[in-house]
Amino acid sequence: MALFGRVLVLLALGCAAFGVIAALNSRRPRRRIWQRSAERAVYVTAGLMSGAILVMVWALVTDDFSFAAVADYSNSTLSVPYKIGGLWASEAGSLLLFAWILSMFSAYVTWLNRRRHRELMPIVVAVLMTVVGFFAVLLSFATSPFNTLAQRPIEGGGLNPLLQNPYMLIHPPILYLGYVGLAIPFAFAIAALWTRRLDSEWITSVRRWTLVSWILLAVGILLGARWAYGELGWGGYWAWDPVENAALMPWLMTTAFLHSIMVQERRGMLRVWNMLLIITAYALSLFGTFLTRSGIVSSIHAFGASTLGPWFLTFILTLTTASLLLLVSRLPDLRSRHSLESFVSREAVFLYNNLLLVGLTFAVFWGTVFPVITQVVRGQSITVGTGYYNQVALPIGLVLLILTGIGPMIPWRKASLRQLMRRFMVPLAVTAIAAVPMLLLTDLGTSTWATLTLVTCVFVVVCILGEFWRGTQVRHALGGVGWFGSLYELVARNRRRYGGYVVHLGIVVLIVGLTGSQAFATEHDIAIRPGQTASVRGYSFKNLGATQENSPNVQETGVLLAEGHGGSYIGTMHPSIGFYPASQQRLTEVALDSSPIRDVYVVLVGIDRSGLARLSVFVNPLVIWVWIGGLIMLIGGLVAAWPTPRTQRQVQPEAASKAVRAS
Repeated sequence: MALFGRVLVLLALGCAAFGVIAALNSRRPRRRIWQRSAERAVYVTAGLMSGAILVMVWALVTDDFSFAAVADYSNSTLSVPYKIGGLWASEAGSLLLFAWILSMFSAYVTWLNRRRHRELMPIVVAVLMTVVGFFAVLLSFATSPFNTLAQRPIEGGGLNPLLQNPYMLIHPPILYLGYVGLAIPFAFAIAALWTRRLDSEWITSVRRWTLVSWILLAVGILLGARWAYGELGWGGYWAWDPVENAALMPWLMTTAFLHSIMVQERRGMLRVWNMLLIITAYALSLFGTFLTRSGIVSSIHAFGASTLGPWFLTFILTLTTASLLLLVSRLPDLRSRHSLESFVSREAVFLYNNLLLVGLTFAVFWGTVFPVITQVVRGQSITVGTGYYNQVALPIGLVLLILTGIGPMIPWRKASLRQLMRRFMVPLAVTAIAAVPMLLLTDLGTSTWATLTLVTCVFVVVCILGEFWRGTQVRHALGGVGWFGSLYELVARNRRRYGGYVVHLGIVVLIVGLTGSQAFATEHDIAIRPGQTASVRGYSFKNLGATQENSPNVQETGVLLAEGHGGSYIGTMHPSIGFYPASQQRLTEVALDSSPIRDVYVVLVGIDRSGLARLSVFVNPLVIWVWIGGLIMLIGGLVAAWPTPRTQRQVQPEAASKAVRAS
């Protein structure tokens, strides 16, 4: 089976190479046969990669410990889902998953465009097959999930206890889907540059792909944060870890790209900028893959020592350099048809938004690679702390939040003072009213940024809801439909726009959760004997005694706590420490009491034979709104990405247009 898996990957490498050659040859006149050959090569490559990954999954599920990866990352006591999770727990297995996803995406894109974009598709196929070929080279000659052991062990080492979590079953694959999905818009951008078809055709082709990749990256990041919050036992969910940053950076650049392409579609501007954004976004997605597999950074999320760093770095530099050289050669063809007419216009707001997102991305990139640079220059690695990131992210994030509110309210091309006063009068008045109790209830000396952020969130929410209200009012004025029906039709007829507004609402809700949990959280260490009670910030914890639970996979020692608040009994909490014999590791199991107001988060530090329990207790306000905000973002993204029925792709009636202008 291992030999069969190796052969499948080698055949996939050969097919990918043939696909590149056939695709490039198909651009010649009367070479239709090469076009069909290139398409078939893509399909065969996807089939071969599918076969290879099935071999690996079969080995994991059947406990075939002759495979080195199965022996290292699985054992017979694991449930089937966690056995399959061993695929992306290993470095080689995760690369195989990358290659398989990309091959399937390539096959789907090729099939979807088999009769469309005939000028672009040969280069699209060539680019995608080049990247698939690179991963196949790694899997064939640098690291392989099909390596075998000379002597088959009786039992495997098992999956890292930190990864035996439901969130870790779905977080890595979803993040990989987001990373790999960016290859599609990148390939179309390169094809547009190569063929000089630099109108908005390539953007129309990739807009939904980009949005779906953006959604997947966002969901993957939040699932990783949720895993860290419930599994690592430090009371937080985001630590500006290098690998966390690696996922954040392409998401930020993709966010900028999604906003910027609207300016190109509407005004024919920012054409060079959009090319730069998508090239950089994909380069950063590859950079994230490089970080976790190079061994140059220390991270709980990264794989161990690896020899893949030079391979990845060479490929990233080659691909990025070639893309930028191609872009430079096409600069005369990328001149914008229009220029910025006013610094107070919607396109100007999008430009400010882009510059801030790029600036934040660069700051995160610099902080991430700074330890590597200092190691090379000074021979000593100097790590950048969370203080650096917070100092940069807070002011930039606050300005971005403000732009989120004012962007939809400002007209294209140029805004008059009268328009601005009329549109912002209500949001500013509501914000001023809401700011009074916030300023009175918070200490500006210790939480200035938090207070300003929450006040800004009120402003943005009012602006966005105002857009929904005005649009619904217009549709209702046309008659024949009630208020709810008018709102439904408004969103259904312009899903991209109003889905985007829902995403913005989700971001605001997420920021409220981030602000509350970061600025107003408290932590206390307590030690209580059986029968004793301790209090933390109005919450009482009574030690009801130690517990012991054993299973073949884990041995858990814990303490049962009675939680109370304001003299009332709330329930029991059960923090524990698990010992995993297969890997000889200990892992804390957090006890969490979550509500819309706050999370009570308890970690068992240790317990002695007398039953004395040492605990760390965190009271984290508003954390649940981080996850709710992420869910709202997902819903908004799906609304924006959902295809519009053909019957609805019609121009608005003249009456509706007049009503919109009147509003």
